[in-house]
Amino acid sequence: MTKSTPDSRAAMGARTRLVHAGRAPFDNHGFVNTAIWRGSTVLYPNTEELYARRQRFIYGTKGTPTTESLETAWSEISGAAGTVLAPSGLAAITLAMMTATKAGDHVLVVDSAYRPTRVFCDTVLKKFGVETEYYDPLAGAGVARLMRPNTSLVLVEAPGSQSFEMQDIPAIAEVAHARGACVAMDNTWATPLFFPPHARGVDLAIEAGTKYLSGHSDLLLGLVSANADWYPRLRETYDTFANCPGPEDVFLALRGLRTMELRLREAEKQALDFARWLQTRPEVSRVLHPALPDDPGHAIFKRDFLGSSGLFSVVLKPASRAAVAALLDGLELFGLGYSWGGFESLVIPFDCKTYRTATEWKPEGPALRFSIGLEDLDDLKADVERGFARLKKLA
Repeated sequence: MTKSTPDSRAAMGARTRLVHAGRAPFDNHGFVNTAIWRGSTVLYPNTEELYARRQRFIYGTKGTPTTESLETAWSEISGAAGTVLAPSGLAAITLAMMTATKAGDHVLVVDSAYRPTRVFCDTVLKKFGVETEYYDPLAGAGVARLMRPNTSLVLVEAPGSQSFEMQDIPAIAEVAHARGACVAMDNTWATPLFFPPHARGVDLAIEAGTKYLSGHSDLLLGLVSANADWYPRLRETYDTFANCPGPEDVFLALRGLRTMELRLREAEKQALDFARWLQTRPEVSRVLHPALPDDPGHAIFKRDFLGSSGLFSVVLKPASRAAVAALLDGLELFGLGYSWGGFESLVIPFDCKTYRTATEWKPEGPALRFSIGLEDLDDLKADVERGFARLKKLA
């Protein structure tokens, strides 16, 4: 067979690129998948090679054939100059932020960001002399009013964590770049398949591979991809921290990569069907899903995104905490857990008003976040319908 290349695959479909990217079977004795390489020490044939460090691999923290396979594949599907791996999604966020900041800097972080991102900003970054200012997710180009001479980073996340506001990322990127700031994005919800970050102006794109890249709720992994301007700085920070993931997790992520588009398309279909059903329910005040035509962020979604995933939220009509607990505690098919992107369905209650600072979260009633898995939709609907019956008894 003739080996395909990133250039020859460029015009091919996403599924084809996912199947072939990062694989070199004849570098691995003909085996289809790159093996799990475990190791720290790499030997050199002589002192000349040791002093020059000319080998492809020089030490375990700098990479292995397994990590290189995933980094190469992810860069290809992201349109990136390079990618580094981290042991979790949060580790990827912190790596990206440390790459783009130094003592005395000011950073802008979207008010709807993943809450552990805020904790990192308010603790570690603050301790290191970096000031964080939170901004309205709907600000768009209006972030220009918040930029300072020392603003080094603008962090975006679309849609917003839990509350699902849609940001105008190209507009924000144009403003940030005009002032010399880096744009970093948490792109876990859409993945590069549904939102090509670097083509939309993002410098550092962050992904929790724990979610859709894994697809099976059995690994922890983070990825940061970068454009040509930022990759050297990202790689230098990564090599200095030596905060690398375990080889088994990387291998499982590579396995998940091959079917990610198929699973995302099914998650999109399942979630949209379920979201539309929830819109008909009298217990629901509003469904927060940017792919729905009546969502406030739908126009931006249609312009910038190629699809949606299986995660969205709903705001219920006013109900007591006990009533919501009765709904959730009696569910048979929905697990109560703080993750998503796996094969199983999950739901959690949430309340943004305890930590939002730049904007006010004022829903009509309690809010729930759903991750729709691969179960039969009729079974999932019946499970939640029984939950609504329990809720109404106590509401």
